[in-house]
Amino acid sequence: MLTGLALIVAIGAQNAFVLRQGVRREHVGAVVAVCMAGDALLILAGTAGIGALVTRFPAALEVLRWAGAAYLLWFAVRSFRAAARPSALAEQAPRSRNSVIATTVALTFLNPHVYLDTVVLLGSLANQQGPGLRWIFAGGAVAGSVLWFSVLGYGARILAGVLASPRTWRWIDASIGVLMVILAIRLVLH
Repeated sequence: MLTGLALIVAIGAQNAFVLRQGVRREHVGAVVAVCMAGDALLILAGTAGIGALVTRFPAALEVLRWAGAAYLLWFAVRSFRAAARPSALAEQAPRSRNSVIATTVALTFLNPHVYLDTVVLLGSLANQQGPGLRWIFAGGAVAGSVLWFSVLGYGARILAGVLASPRTWRWIDASIGVLMVILAIRLVLH
């Protein structure tokens, strides 16, 4: 569980989006469910041995790398635009459930690091535990993901008062934009 948490808790586009949706109290259950299901699917696939397949076909990760970099840059532009015209979350138009789910799916599966972290790394670590314990290890990693996304999505409500100011969101959106550009550059260069 701790290994899974250590990999999932890193700040990124997906976590920033979950936090924003949690503060907005908009489709939080759907966002949390998609994140948890995506992580569980990838962790279990890695434990089942898909990680070896991914390492044999590096072209798949290369496509994901470029698609992920493009998506991160698009997300950065959206964040910078939001920072230029900040508004309180309550003033922002609600997003449709389908739009929120589509964004969550993209943020989950267009990030090549998620495959390296869940499928390759956690899958390899799970398989090092031996046949009897690998699924217990994988279950712990999935439990870490469930815990993290639940706390992040639903716990964000506690921060709603602090994050209600348009000025605060200007800084948050600008910071997210910078972070997304850095992540995109790192994806392209590595």
